[in-house]
Amino acid sequence: MSADRIALKGLRARGRHGVLAAERELGQEFVIDATLFLDTAPAAAGDDLTKTVHYGELAEALVAVVEGEPVELIETLAQRLADVCLASELVHKAEVSVHKPAAPIPLPFDDVIVTIERSRS
Repeated sequence: MSADRIALKGLRARGRHGVLAAERELGQEFVIDATLFLDTAPAAAGDDLTKTVHYGELAEALVAVVEGEPVELIETLAQRLADVCLASELVHKAEVSVHKPAAPIPLPFDDVIVTIERSRS
């Protein structure tokens, strides 16, 4: 397995995820970090975009998930995002972090983050 990575950090999108009714009604910003593990050598050798992951298209697909069907848990959202990352057969592992900086916590805090790592079966 290659140690090469493509990382997309700080991708922002508005979603309506959460357990509380207000979260579903008002929505809030989510921040996504995704790291894909794949072999980039074939793409580099031929300077060929078709042999790697197009990170612009990946960003659009991840935002579509965040803006799409609401879920209660950010763990569920993270899994859906990981599934998008693993959709390319070139990717053998993905790490996804979902940040929920406006989570409804009545105490001072900086961020809530769920990070998952998933591998191709």
